[in-house]
Amino acid sequence: MTLSTKALLVHLLTGTGAIFAMLALLAAVDEEWSLMFLWLVVAFFVDGIDGPLARKYDVNTNAPEFDGELLDLIIDYLTYVFVPAYALFKHTDLLPGWTGWIVIIVITFASAMYFADTRMKTRDYSFSGFPGCWNMVVLVLFALKPGFWVILPLVAILAVAMFLPIKFVHPVRTERWRIVTLPMALAWTVFAGWAAWVEFHPQSWANWGLMITSVYLLGAGALQQVMYREKL
Repeated sequence: MTLSTKALLVHLLTGTGAIFAMLALLAAVDEEWSLMFLWLVVAFFVDGIDGPLARKYDVNTNAPEFDGELLDLIIDYLTYVFVPAYALFKHTDLLPGWTGWIVIIVITFASAMYFADTRMKTRDYSFSGFPGCWNMVVLVLFALKPGFWVILPLVAILAVAMFLPIKFVHPVRTERWRIVTLPMALAWTVFAGWAAWVEFHPQSWANWGLMITSVYLLGAGALQQVMYREKL
């Protein structure tokens, strides 16, 4: 198999994220939340492996007819932002009435601007600002089921944090602490799939795993900034 063929297959792998996004959206329309998140977890896993493969086979050189970075951003917006925002809006037990409208507008608009921001990546390939991982946030909210008085401030804080000079680590590309960060990201994926599989049972140990790994993934970058006095 030639390098060009391998590089093209990587693009095709990335493109499958659109299929998983559609399957997740169809499940969300039917309010089959566990199935929706299982598809989003599959998409999250694909997103985690297609980047290293793209660099390994140098898709920009060997399959330049497709813009892999643009394709990845399109898929990420669908699976990280659009579908999770819709699910949160439709889950009226979490966000009754007008609260759902506020959240869906804030998440989709702020994320669109962030994904178009040319300053979103730092020198060490981390993210500058909260990277719009609403799929992770919404899954944890579905698992823990806090009240809207918790969800509204949380969404507002994270939306603002998208444009603040706060570092958020990339599980694969951020070299510092990768020996911890990568296993944490993999563990989060396992706990997310587990939580969805048991239909977000409140007594599931997956909820504790989600909380621990989420706190680390959200705070590791900012902690690095403080400890090593890093500048973005």
